[in-house]
Amino acid sequence: MNIAIIILNWNGRQLLEQFLPSVITYSKDADIYIADNASTDDSVDFVRSNFPFIKIIQNIENGGYAKGYNDALKKIGADIFCLLNSDVEVTEGWLQPISELFKNEPNTAIAQPKLLDYKNKDSFEYAGAAGGFIDKYGYPYCRGRIFNSIEKDHGQYNDSTSIFWASGACFFIRKQVFQELKGFDISFFAHMEEIDLCWRAKNRGYGIKYIAASVVYHVGGATLNSTSPKKTYLNFRNSLYTLTKNSSGILLPKILVRLCLDGIAGIKFILELKPQHTWAIIRAHFSYYYRLSRLLEQRDQPSKVDKYWHKKSIVWSFFVNKKRQFNSL
Repeated sequence: MNIAIIILNWNGRQLLEQFLPSVITYSKDADIYIADNASTDDSVDFVRSNFPFIKIIQNIENGGYAKGYNDALKKIGADIFCLLNSDVEVTEGWLQPISELFKNEPNTAIAQPKLLDYKNKDSFEYAGAAGGFIDKYGYPYCRGRIFNSIEKDHGQYNDSTSIFWASGACFFIRKQVFQELKGFDISFFAHMEEIDLCWRAKNRGYGIKYIAASVVYHVGGATLNSTSPKKTYLNFRNSLYTLTKNSSGILLPKILVRLCLDGIAGIKFILELKPQHTWAIIRAHFSYYYRLSRLLEQRDQPSKVDKYWHKKSIVWSFFVNKKRQFNSL
């Protein structure tokens, strides 16, 4: 069972120079690819000059995370794809536990390692921490991270367990399942497309796992940092997309609750003197309503299984009940 590591790059010379060596050193049994999203810097020339054994796939446009990977993975033959952010430092032995998982559990289609913060290595990292879950209104959170509350790593999640979604920062998936699901939804462009893909996999009965024995360190925010209104826009919009496409049952009450909760978030941004983020939320909702008919058509899935970890509102648990850690939910 062979693994292909695919690093999506867009003008990322500095990141490749910093983080690619750890991938090369600790990934001897895998093929490494750079999928370039029409970069205009010298990152491709840098890789060719310094690492000629690395395979390069050049996409004709910057289609973001979703289209970038969809286009590149069509050209790669491997049993397992590892979609790895360019700002990730891997560790010795990181691939072995993942490889064993896929060999021993044929129904497991997707996996992620433990994601720790590169800048604060005793803490979990925002993008995926110890595996992702979702509440009934489509808000994602992680073991080790709820909203912006991030836990220290004290070994509390040193296990292998089923999760609802795996982080796109370091995302393992069987090639046949990626093809069956027709890849990422390119309308997402970036952010939360991996949650949508995982939910679609769940709706088909596939398993998703977190493996703590595999450890990587993620910088995070290297493309869009947390203060970017564009990131706010994509996260709110794509969360609504995901909820509409994949949840079962009556949709309208969930969307009405989301409208209220997102409105409160917009007011909070105004009080924090961040009106550009409030406008990003408003734009996200208009974009969602514009695309709603298409999203409703995409709700026709083989089977729907809403197996939330948190069947209530994570917003209520966090802000009202002051539940700041996953194990307290």
